[in-house]
Parts: sequence; structure tokens; C-alpha cells
Amino acid sequence: VQLQASGGGSVQAGDSLKLTCAASGRPFNGFGLAWFRRVPGKEREFVAAIGPSGASTRYSDSAKGRFTVSRDNAQNKLYLQMNSLSAEDTAVYYCALDDRDVWYSDSAHLLSEYESWGQGTQVTVSS
Repeated sequence: VQLQASGGGSVQAGDSLKLTCAASGRPFNGFGLAWFRRVPGKEREFVAAIGPSGASTRYSDSAKGRFTVSRDNAQNKLYLQMNSLSAEDTAVYYCALDDRDVWYSDSAHLLSEYESWGQGTQVTVSS
């Protein structure tokens, strides 16, 4: 499966952005998905994850209450609505797919759970 993230850009602190990840190659409705981000010089960090049906989600502490992850299995798309953005949210955002048969929310924050990655989309927030 190929993942393509889009929707990044340059915004002011307090603004909102919605990221989209489009999947191609095969349907992703049976798999868990996630968003990670990376700041230059740091490790890629978990932002949010969503289970195969969309009913289960998990967020990092920094994302909780501000970001919402969702998916549209019919369109093979993953979304990340980001509100109340701050300069600390500046990063390259990546979408990822966990192609195991069973999705475990307890480990959904781990990089090692994901096999397929999109190319990343830059989000820059000016304070």
C-alpha cells in the first residue's frame, strides 16, 4: 500500500489545519492507522492512532483535546484535524499503516508497529 500525506502548510499560532492521508494499492479498511511527526534532530513521535473501524482512537498527551483523528474507509483516507496549533506543533507529519491482522491500541503509539509510511507533509506554526 502507498500512502500520500497532504494538507500541511504555514499557519499562525491558534489556527487550524486538516491533514489528509490517501492510500492506494489496496483497501486499508482492515488496518490500524496513525499519524507521527518529526522535528529536525529528534526522533519521530506518535501523535494519534485509529483502529480499523474508526471506533477506537488513541492520542499523545500533546494532541489530546486539540487534534482529532478520523478515517473514511470508503475513500481510503485518513485525516488529522488539528486545532489550536502552537509553534511546538511545527514538524513533518507522517501517516502510517499497521498491516497486522489485529490492531492493538495499547501499542499503537509504537513506531515498530507500522510497516507502511507516507512521505510526510510539513506543518509550520508561527507564534
